[in-house]
Formats: sequence, structure tokens, C-alpha cells
Amino acid sequence: MEHTAAATDDNLFPAPRSEVFQDQGKFRTRFNFPGRNLPDGDDHGYGPLSTVVESFMDPGTLIRMHQHRDEEIVSWVPAGVMRHDDREGNELVTDSEHLLVMNAGAGFWHAEETLADDPPLRMLQIFVRPQEVGLEPGIQHGPLPDPEPNEWRRVFAPAGSDLPFTVRNAVDCYDVRLDADAGAALPEIEGRDAYVYVFEGDVDVDDAALDETESVLWTGDNAPPTVTAGDEGATVVAFLVDPDAPVTRQGTIGR
Repeated sequence: MEHTAAATDDNLFPAPRSEVFQDQGKFRTRFNFPGRNLPDGDDHGYGPLSTVVESFMDPGTLIRMHQHRDEEIVSWVPAGVMRHDDREGNELVTDSEHLLVMNAGAGFWHAEETLADDPPLRMLQIFVRPQEVGLEPGIQHGPLPDPEPNEWRRVFAPAGSDLPFTVRNAVDCYDVRLDADAGAALPEIEGRDAYVYVFEGDVDVDDAALDETESVLWTGDNAPPTVTAGDEGATVVAFLVDPDAPVTRQGTIGR
């Protein structure tokens, strides 16, 4: 499939692979900015969803201890292993069966590492703007529910929900693994728009065709579109976002 460079209708805004890429040798990052899907957008984020970073770490890579402030950082790791330690004494391993959420708040120090015998790591680090600055810092880590083919799995939700993993603003995250030619309608929450990112494979989102690492923003009031995989299947992540939620833009990276 080839992506569509402009909006295909009044509600779908596709974007090609981001060209904002940082190469630090064994650690590489590509920054996806959901707000830039809009032709006339003046904010790189879309409401509380600030940035979706595709991160690569080669085996034997250490990102030394550093601090984040005033942002919620979710590490979604479908390929490889990410090892985390922090000044609170946590030593955590995140992989395809586990999720890590750092609620950085007033300040949280952590390091990331892959060991020499670990597989190459490719993950998404999702930056959510909290509703206010200086919140209590904390961390969430644990197993994800097993995925079901061709069904959306709810990965995290706003604070106050009964989901194990939460962020402190109005963003819900879902993922799906689609078989070849299979489709799944986007989840729907009243008052939410959707940012869809193709992690692997290629899909059609209604009449917007997306390749791997491309995205589309849906802003409609009608029924949500269906995501349909190509003939190789696909892995897709969707964020349901309240674009009018109050946010702070003081995060260390996401802002």
C-alpha cells in the first residue's frame, strides 16, 4: 500500500513516516507528533497525547540514569527486552508480556539497558501530558492481558479507571494484532478522537492506506473507521484522545 498524503475526507488526516530521527549509534529514536497530522495544527501534540517515540536499542546498550518531570511515559515493548532501574530501587524487565508506566510527576530518575545477549529492542515510548505540574511521582509495571487475534486490547486508561495501568489525563490506548485481510473497527469513547499508528505491516483505515510507521488522525463524530490489514497482517496501536482536556506542557521530553 502507499500512504495518502492529504486528508481523504473531512475526518481522516494521514501522515507519512516521521523524518524526525535521532541516531546515537546503538540507541535510535523516531519522534511521531500526532498534532502534525492536522494541516493547520500549531501544536506538535494532540491534546494530552504529546509524542509517540519509536525507539531502537542494540544489545549491550545503556541509557544512563536521567530524570523526567511532568509527563506520563508508557513503554510498550512488542519486540525485545527493556531493562529498567531507578532511584526507588526498582529493577524491572519489560517485554511483549509486560507494560511499564512512569508517572514522572515532580521528578523521577531512571536508567534503561539491554544486555549483550538480549535481542534487539524496538518499542514505542508514549508521552502523555498530565493535567497539572508537580504531581506525585510513581511507577506501574506488570503483566498485560493476553492478546486475542483481531480484537483490540486495552493497554492503559485515564487515572480512576479499573485498569491496572493508568495515566493522568484523558488518553486511552489499545493495540491489535490483525491477521491477513482481517479488520477491526476502532474502539469508541464519546468525545474522543483517535490517533492510529501502524507498528508493523500495512493497513487501510477506511480509505486511508498506511504503511508501517505511518499514522492517521480521526476527528469524526460519525461511527469510527475500520482498520483492515493487508495480506501480511499488521500490528496497530490506537489512542483515543480528548483534544479539549486540560494539559500542562512542562514535560522533560513530551511537552
